[in-house]
Amino acid sequence: MILLDISNGWKTAIMIVAMIAVFYFFLIKPQNDKAKKEAAYRDSLKAGDRVMTAGGIHVNFVSRDGAYAVVEAAQGIRMKVQIATLQPIPVRKHTVKTDRNV
Repeated sequence: MILLDISNGWKTAIMIVAMIAVFYFFLIKPQNDKAKKEAAYRDSLKAGDRVMTAGGIHVNFVSRDGAYAVVEAAQGIRMKVQIATLQPIPVRKHTVKTDRNV
């Protein structure tokens, strides 16, 4: 093996660099990519879009006011929430039960 022919100091340095690379590619980079994707989603919101708050309330996006958004939960019921709490409504895959397996 290549690591057997070099001194202990270099082995340690190589292992530290390898650990930093693993942390970067498996933890830091995916988190940054997810944050960029979420920011792009929030920037693309327009009036009338259906979104979900962090609390699970399904609302209509009305307008943006800096770091806040005005959303409408029902006709005439508007709330001001932080825009960072808005996320797309998850799509559920419904399974249809049939009598074939009975």
